[in-house]
Amino acid sequence: MESFGKNKVYDNQKSQMVETLKKYGIRDPEVLRVMEKVPRHEFVPDSMKEYSYDDGPLPIGEGQTISQPYIVAYMTEKLKLDMTLKVLEIGTGSGYQAAVLGDIVKEVYTIEIHKPLCTRAQEVLKKLEYKNVFVKCDDGYLGWPDKAPFDRIILTAAPAKIPQPLMDQLAPGGILIAPIGVGFQDIQVWDKSKDGKLTHQSLIPVRFVPMTGKAQKE
Repeated sequence: MESFGKNKVYDNQKSQMVETLKKYGIRDPEVLRVMEKVPRHEFVPDSMKEYSYDDGPLPIGEGQTISQPYIVAYMTEKLKLDMTLKVLEIGTGSGYQAAVLGDIVKEVYTIEIHKPLCTRAQEVLKKLEYKNVFVKCDDGYLGWPDKAPFDRIILTAAPAKIPQPLMDQLAPGGILIAPIGVGFQDIQVWDKSKDGKLTHQSLIPVRFVPMTGKAQKE
């Protein structure tokens, strides 16, 4: 009964979170569907579970955070996803963003540089039976060459500039979204045309943890 009661509370909190997302301007019905479906409380530490559906980031260890639900929904919506696509995520963190993606697209390949977070994300995603989400413990700077090209790429940690290997692994006609900058950051969306030409636009100011590893040496 206690577990059922907790799940009922979480369901109510998820519904309230989705209503907040709608007020903030999230409109894509698929994004709203998965934000209400994915159990964010499974991806946060036990000490943070009561705040799982608050619209804010939460610490997950290793100096990292699980992103604010609005930002997760916002970036997901901007990727213009469907069930035919293959997506690369750089910065698995808790695994929550990968789960959201995994409920919309064909395949998700996600890379996390912090081994403890990577291992935990693998465990949670396996527990929740995400068979189309593949997690690698590594520096995301080089992407995942043997699975490239990717129709969509999302970075959930901020580099000073987008690593060239990731641009190279974006398929023609693809979209890349990332927080860019040191200190002050903004979300940028990059489109690669069918002939490989890149264009981009800056969207909203954000604050993400910095991308570590080789990206910090550039």
